[in-house]
Amino acid sequence: MINPFTHLFRARDKPGKRLPQNAVSAAPSFYFGTSVSGKSVTARSAVQLSTVYACVRVIAETVASLPLNVFESTDKGGVKALQHPLQHLLHDEPNPEMTSFVWRETMLSHLLLWGNSYCQILRTGRNGIVGLYPLLPDHMEVDRDSRGQADLPPTTTSEGRMVRLDPTDVLHIPGLGFDGVMGYSPIALEKSAVGLSIAAEEYGSKFFGNGAMPSGVLTHPNTVKDPKRLRESWNAAYGGSANSGKVAILEESMTFTPISIPNDAAQFLETRKFQVTEICRIFRVPPHMIGDLERATFSNIESQNISFAVHTIRPWLVRIEQAMDRALFPETEKGRFYVRFNLDGLMRGDYKSRMEGYAIARQNGWMSANDIRALENLNPISAEEGGNAFLVNGNMIPISLAGLGVLLGLAAQSEAEPAEEESAEKEGDENVEATDAGQPV
Repeated sequence: MINPFTHLFRARDKPGKRLPQNAVSAAPSFYFGTSVSGKSVTARSAVQLSTVYACVRVIAETVASLPLNVFESTDKGGVKALQHPLQHLLHDEPNPEMTSFVWRETMLSHLLLWGNSYCQILRTGRNGIVGLYPLLPDHMEVDRDSRGQADLPPTTTSEGRMVRLDPTDVLHIPGLGFDGVMGYSPIALEKSAVGLSIAAEEYGSKFFGNGAMPSGVLTHPNTVKDPKRLRESWNAAYGGSANSGKVAILEESMTFTPISIPNDAAQFLETRKFQVTEICRIFRVPPHMIGDLERATFSNIESQNISFAVHTIRPWLVRIEQAMDRALFPETEKGRFYVRFNLDGLMRGDYKSRMEGYAIARQNGWMSANDIRALENLNPISAEEGGNAFLVNGNMIPISLAGLGVLLGLAAQSEAEPAEEESAEKEGDENVEATDAGQPV
């Protein structure tokens, strides 16, 4: 029997296997362009704002400075796969032109400004990876092909020709997006806020460029024969920041009437301060990390640093790790090898807090002396001197002897019990003899 409603409903667990030819995403798009303030907002114009540049720099440099290694999953847990071919590329030198730090810094700057990061994967004839080269995100296009796979008809070369790259030859890390394929630029999403910052900065530059006194009207009681010459002479004498503060001398009963809005009325400084906080909110960066110490105190900076590591840096790390695991490892190695950043350096806290944490870990037997010294970049202690020994609280004996000590204690206790019983019986016999000796016959 044919279900008459089959054409109206489709099971949620049975999506279509193929997309229409040249299928495109139905997600909304956000583009660079003119903001409400009238200023053109692009990645290049936005990064010229000191706040945007500082936010991009602090995130990019933080991620680039963290250790990045290839790990292998074993029965004893994850261990560094130092002999894996990707270890050298990711940790030291992804290509002959740049270090791993510069490569990751470039990827993060692309992600933060354009919302996407692309790297071309160079492979050998045996499908081994020998190089990773960043690609300019504004020269890339991504779409789905007729098979429903993300296809890359990318980049414009210096000769102006287009090159189509296979998805397996591109490490694509998308930022926040709505279709799972493309990420959106934070600058394009929030171009109104960025445009207001550009307008406020341009206004302040023009204000100080024109001098302390804004433009106004020169009034002459009679007819001025050459107003152009009078205006030019006035600007030459009193215009520009170099002439600010000069005393104006007016002849022939002329008067000067300023017509610009005063800075305090326009709340210029308050607007610029708020825009710093607004841009920090976009990138989720604590203001003190870009030099705004107005609300920073010694008691809250450490907490803000930890929050920055957990809520800002960690999501970027997970996004990058999973994209690398997906694109760089063949199917035969997925699940066995994986890429991980080491975030411990950002979570260290101050010296006192670290030492207290190490003491707790040491006394409870889950960190050795060499584990602690490795985190503090100190030379290890030899195994003969107990550097790899795990200790437990109490007598601070090696944990391997803790169970043996319990067994020895139980054995000693069991041996002592018969001796105590025998001593008690002997003592009872002596008491009876003494009592009998004291009785009269």
